[in-house]
Amino acid sequence: MANADYPGPILKLITLLRGLPGLGPRSAERMALWLMEQGPSRSGPLAQALGALAHEVAACDECGFFIERAQACELCDGTRRDRSLICVVERAADVLRLERSGAYKGLYHVLGGKLSPLDNVTPEDLRIEALRVRVAQGAAREVILAVGSDVEGEATAGYLADVLSGSGVAVSRLAQGLPAGGALDHVDELTLYQAMNGRRPLR
Repeated sequence: MANADYPGPILKLITLLRGLPGLGPRSAERMALWLMEQGPSRSGPLAQALGALAHEVAACDECGFFIERAQACELCDGTRRDRSLICVVERAADVLRLERSGAYKGLYHVLGGKLSPLDNVTPEDLRIEALRVRVAQGAAREVILAVGSDVEGEATAGYLADVLSGSGVAVSRLAQGLPAGGALDHVDELTLYQAMNGRRPLR
């Protein structure tokens, strides 16, 4: 006799939840069962919110950040933005991190990831050509590369620097090194190397 299992709709939900980052099989199963136990008061609004993502939210054609469909992008159309600066980030969430820091008031360009040959992510999979065209047609004087400092991030930064080398704009990279409040005994060798080479005079 076959062992009992969850009904098909629950199994499908568990399978879909397992595809989310950070959720393993057991976590996905617990989450699906919790939603079932809560009833329509929780699962209904969640289903509506997920459905609204597909119909009401899109990526801005210019910068790649999220916007509500048929509405202007505040980041691209804002009158207080410094249009001579374009900050290139990997993901849309990186835009909010920079915005919340208050350290940057220019324009953005979301790549949609970073180069990773092992994962079959090539320049054609990212918004690199859109960046090149945007720089060529715009008024930017500097492109700031705010991508990660891991191997893939460094490869992406190097590739972007090559792509933009003949554009006439300055290409810079975010400073890397010791975190605020950090001590040397908690820092890896690569971070120390970057901090030493990126040091600046105090006077």
